[in-house]
Order: sequence, then structure tokens, then C-alpha cells
Amino acid sequence: MHASHRAERRRSSRRRRRPRRRGRGWPVAVLTVVGLLGSAAVLLDGRSDASSGASRQRSAVSAPPEAQTKTKNKSKNKSKNKSKNKNSDTTKKTAPSPSPSPTATGTGVPPKGTGVFVTARAGGAKVGRGPRPLRYVVKTESGLDLSPAQAADEIAGILAAPRGWTHNPAYAFQLVSAGQPHDLTVSIATPGTADALCWAGIHQDTGGEYNCEVPGGVVVNLKRWVEGSPTFDGPIHDYRALIINHEMGHFLGYTHTTCPGPGRLAPVMMQQIKGLHGCVANAWPYDRNGAFVSGPKVP
Repeated sequence: MHASHRAERRRSSRRRRRPRRRGRGWPVAVLTVVGLLGSAAVLLDGRSDASSGASRQRSAVSAPPEAQTKTKNKSKNKSKNKSKNKNSDTTKKTAPSPSPSPTATGTGVPPKGTGVFVTARAGGAKVGRGPRPLRYVVKTESGLDLSPAQAADEIAGILAAPRGWTHNPAYAFQLVSAGQPHDLTVSIATPGTADALCWAGIHQDTGGEYNCEVPGGVVVNLKRWVEGSPTFDGPIHDYRALIINHEMGHFLGYTHTTCPGPGRLAPVMMQQIKGLHGCVANAWPYDRNGAFVSGPKVP
């Protein structure tokens, strides 16, 4: 009985101890499970991030070329717009306001040339009945789109015209070539050069606009030769005739006159470019009837 009782107590003791062993192992098991779950969560998180990154990468790679091009173009356009805005602001701030030049023209006539002249190699017979012809040469400033020979021929035709100065039997003219003895020079020059020659010759300020007669010759402003005058309604050749007849009249000793009356022909010695004062523009010393066109002298 005692042995059986002891054996039963031992069995009973073993049965009571087992729960304590299970109790000590449970926290370890819980911790192990929690650890495993945490690792799984981390792994899942990593996979999710990797999957998300791969998805973004695939999205970028698989984006259609048009979308990529649009994106690039947008960034380029933004860059260009910024650049344009900067440039336009700079221009607004730094661009100087244009100042008008008194010698600028609307026909491409340069305001000033080289100051070097080319003499026309052209000649002609005496025109007019005067006993001693005035021999003249024609020069044009170099670098211009103007033939010296053609200009010389046109001037010769003006001086030989029936209503020109040769209508007076006292006068005669003759065009001579470069290198020949001559009495006067007709020079066609850019506005700036014409101003310099007129000032040096007679101290006259021609302001880039006018012609002049100087000792030994006549200076024709290229601007007037090409453009004519706003007060002269007629062909450019007729206005050139007015220039030559007016300046040659000075060389012959005539002074300025003014309008003889409303509706009448303006004298060739009138400064018609400064206004007609009621007269009719006229390029010739004589009218169609052969009468000399004159008017009151300018004091």
C-alpha cells in the first residue's frame, strides 16, 4: 500500500509539474511567433516597395513616346519662355531710343560717303551760241550706285535744252572728260559730303538737304538728285533740271528771286524747295514762249 501510494504521489507530482513546464515555454513560443510574423511583415513591406518601384519604373518606361515628347516640350517651352521674358525685359531696359538723323533718307541714299570723287570720262560738243563755252566736268562720289558717265550725259542734256540757259545767246557750255582743262566742276555728293563742301566753299549750312554753288563749281546733294522735292510735282528728270539750272544760274551771276504772283511760273532762281508761295513749280529759266521767268529779288 505504501509503495503504491508513493508511486501514485510521484505520478501525481509529475502531472502537476507538466503545466509549469508548459507555462514557462508559452512566452517563448509567443515571442517566436511574433518574430516570425514581424519578419513576414518586413518581407511583405519590402516586396510592396519593390513592387511599387518596379511599377513606377514600368510605367515610366512604358509611357508612350508622345507623352514623353510632350513632357520634354513643356519643359523646353517653359525654359524658352523664361529666356524670352528675360531678353525682352533686358531689351526694354537697355535699348536706346532711336534719334532721327537729319541726313537720313527714305530711298537708301547713304547719309555720308567716302569723300572721294570719280570724274566722268565723257565729253561733248559745245552747246549754245556764246563765244566762249564754259567747260565743265562731272564728278560723283565713289561707292554710290550712280554712273558718272550717265550723270554727265543727263546734265549735258539739261544744259542743251531749248528752255535752258543756252536760250540766251551769251552763254555756251561744253562737257569735257577727266583730265581735260575745265572752268567748273559739277559734283554729286552724299548729304554729309555736300554739307562739308558747301561749308568749306561758302560757309553755308545746307543741313543735309540742299545744293550749293561754290567757287569753281556746283555741289549737288545726292538726296535731292534721287528723291526730288516734296514741293515739285513732276518727273525726277525735271527736278534735276531745276537743280542744275538753279546752281548754274548762281555760277553765271544770278541771285535768288521769289514768286512773281499766284498761279505764275516760279523763277528758276527761286528756292522752290522752301515753298512755292502760290507759284507753279518750274524747272527752266525760260517759259515756252521764250520769255525769261523772273520775280522780285530776295533782299
